[in-house]
Parts: sequence; structure tokens; C-alpha cells
Amino acid sequence: MATAIVTGGTKGIGRAICDILISNGFNISVTARSQKDLSDLKEVYKDHYPNLNVHIAKVDMSKKNEVLAYADEVLESFEHIDILVNNAGTFIPGQIINEDEGALEKMIETNLYSAYYMTRGIVERMIEQGRGHVFNMCSIASFMAYPNGGSYAISKFALLGFSKSLREELKEKGIKVTSVLPGATWSASWDGVDLPEERLMKATDVAQSIFSAYNLSDSAVVEEIVIRPQLGDL
Repeated sequence: MATAIVTGGTKGIGRAICDILISNGFNISVTARSQKDLSDLKEVYKDHYPNLNVHIAKVDMSKKNEVLAYADEVLESFEHIDILVNNAGTFIPGQIINEDEGALEKMIETNLYSAYYMTRGIVERMIEQGRGHVFNMCSIASFMAYPNGGSYAISKFALLGFSKSLREELKEKGIKVTSVLPGATWSASWDGVDLPEERLMKATDVAQSIFSAYNLSDSAVVEEIVIRPQLGDL
């Protein structure tokens, strides 16, 4: 039975990814910083998918020691790992010249280091299997700076670079690497914004794109998924 790891998987795009994977028969392991959100997720999934393994872990993905401990926990819990979605991330708006002290470090730790250490923690299992798929949740901010993007853009540019390097290292080992670069996507973070919901993408749009990329033949890989609102960026 296939197994997927989704970091930051209880809300928004992460939750949509978990939903599509478990509805297609995947066992899943999910992280978040809220134990309540994780417990609620597990309860819903166990009600609807009682025959699947739902593993949850409260992890602060910005902390190296917690990420590595979680990776070890996953390896002990699952013999086979098919998908890793490095989705955990944070956005602190601001300008490089005047953003709050520590903003760069916080977003580098959460948006980049989490993916780096999580991938290093489990990729040997994929290499042993001779197959697997790593999805790194980048952003349009990975290739296009915009006002108040600040250190968020720096961290996402770096994540795209990590993803490209990883692709080159793993392509001969049967492991696929896909960078996912979504534009504005509707989530709780947009609550209160004076915009119609249909102006933004749905989290399910991103999740379906990821699942479609996963389902290609072994001889093909989607290296980058750039997905934007139909009417353009915000």
C-alpha cells in the first residue's frame, strides 16, 4: 500500500493534498504545530478510511532536531515511502530593508531548512526502493519578486534551487523531484480580504496538479508546476 508524508498538512494546500492522497488509498503521515488540528484530522480520516494508516506528529519544522526525529519516526512507522511533500512554510510580509529582525532566519528555517533536513532524513529509503517522488512547495515568489515579499522571496528562491539540485542528484536513482510554484490560493489566511473567492485558486487545484504529476509513467517527470489564478497574480 502506498505511503505519503505531508508536512504542514492540516490546513490549506497541505490539507487538500492529504485529502486527495488518502481518498486514493494512501497511508499518510502528517505534521503540524497544533496537536488539536492533527487529532481532528486523524479522527475525520479514521471515520472515512478505517483501513488506512493515519500517522500524525506535532512538529515544529523550523527546528532541525524535531525534523530529524520525525524523519526517524516515519522510517520506523512505514516500510515503504512513495511520496514526500515538503509543504510546511510560513510567510512574514515586509521589505528587506525594514522587515522585523529575525524574519529572514525564521523563513529560511521554516521554508528551506525543513525541506532540506526532511528530505535528507528519508531519501535513503527511497534510494533503497529505487523509486519515490519528492514535491517541494515553492511559490511564484521563487522566480518573481513582488512588493512586500522580502525574505519570503529569498527563502522560496532558495527552495527552488534546492529542488533543482535534488532533481539532478536523484534522477538516475529512479526518484522524481517536482517543484510546485502556486500563485494566490484561497485559504484561511485570506479571510477578511475584500476579494471574491473565485478570484483566487482553490487549494484542490494545487492538490490535483500534484496528484496528476505523480501518476505519470516512470519514464516521465514534471519538473515544475507553475499554477496561477486565471485572472493573474494578486
